[in-house]
Amino acid sequence: MSTTRINDRAFELRQAIDRTGYYPEVVADGVRSAVAGEQVLSFFVHHEPTFDHDEVRRHLSVIVVTPTRLILAHTDENPGDDLLPEPYTSTSTEAVRLSAVKSVVITRMVANPSSGSAAPAEVVMTIGWGGVSRVDLEPAGCSDPQCDADHGYTGVLSSDDFSLRVSAAADGADAVAGLLAFAEALSARTHTA
Repeated sequence: MSTTRINDRAFELRQAIDRTGYYPEVVADGVRSAVAGEQVLSFFVHHEPTFDHDEVRRHLSVIVVTPTRLILAHTDENPGDDLLPEPYTSTSTEAVRLSAVKSVVITRMVANPSSGSAAPAEVVMTIGWGGVSRVDLEPAGCSDPQCDADHGYTGVLSSDDFSLRVSAAADGADAVAGLLAFAEALSARTHTA
């Protein structure tokens, strides 16, 4: 008798991590620990190399939806420093209750929109749960052009705890479709959380 739960995508998640070729054992161990035995309902794996002077460093983001939580895992490659002279990776994970997720914002960029329905060329997903907020302030004013009173400040408080951008040109059309599918699954779970 199999103990695998129906619709548990943990095996698919591990295969996606393995396909990146980026320290799969290290990344999978961090993700497995954060998931803590919960069922994997949806996931997205994004491998992003960055350029630092004359070096290429790799960064991997793994986002997982379980029945109760949103898991974010980030693994970075480091060439070594004063504390650890050997090259090393650092993996950080964050678990957020689905009920705490306040927003899932999707921005789709579609080239030549007048030509009809087309797949997005680029997608940005921003998730907010109130852990990090940005305040954009500007001086407040009134409609009187002669007024020189101090009206204080006005501003916007926005939550953008996590953002991820993928494009068909850099990551492939499958990555764009995958991020859209993940965002839809996350949105559906936060609606019912």
